[in-house]
Amino acid sequence: MARWTGEWLSGVLTGSGAGAAEPPRWRGERLGLPESGPRSVAGGGLRLLALVVDLVLASLVTSLFFRPNFQDPVTMESYNLWSVVVWAVITVVPVSLFGSTPGMAATGIRVGRLDGASMVGVWRALVRAALTFLIIPAIVRNADGRSWLDRLTGTVVVRLR
Repeated sequence: MARWTGEWLSGVLTGSGAGAAEPPRWRGERLGLPESGPRSVAGGGLRLLALVVDLVLASLVTSLFFRPNFQDPVTMESYNLWSVVVWAVITVVPVSLFGSTPGMAATGIRVGRLDGASMVGVWRALVRAALTFLIIPAIVRNADGRSWLDRLTGTVVVRLR
C-alpha cells in the first residue's frame, strides 16, 4: 500500500534513507519526456480546454439533427442523450486512429502510447472515453501528470507544440 500512495500522493516518498526514491523534477521525467515543449506532458488546463471544445462540437453536431427546445424537458433529454453519443463517437474514433480528438488537435495535444506504438487503438480509446465520462478518473493525477485513465490504458497525453 505504501508503494501505491507513494506514487499518487505528492510529497510522499517510498522507502527511507539513502535508497529512497527521489521525486521527479518535472512531470514526465520518469517516462523520459522533456520538461517543456513538444512531447512534454500536457497540463490539466489544456486537457480541460480540449474536452470543452469536444463537448461544444458534439452539441453543435447534434443541433444539426435535433433542434434543442429549452422549455421542453423531454426534447432536451433526447438532445442531451444524442449529444453524449456524438461526443463518444468524436472521442473514440479519432483517438483510436489519430491519437487526438478535434479538441485535442485544436489545443495542440495528443494521446501517445508508452510502448511506442503509433496508434492508440479502439479498446484504449473506449476505456479513455468511458473513464472521462465518469470525470473523477480523468482528474486524479500522479507525479508524472498521468490520470487514472492514462495509467489503465498505458498512455500519456503530450504536447505537440
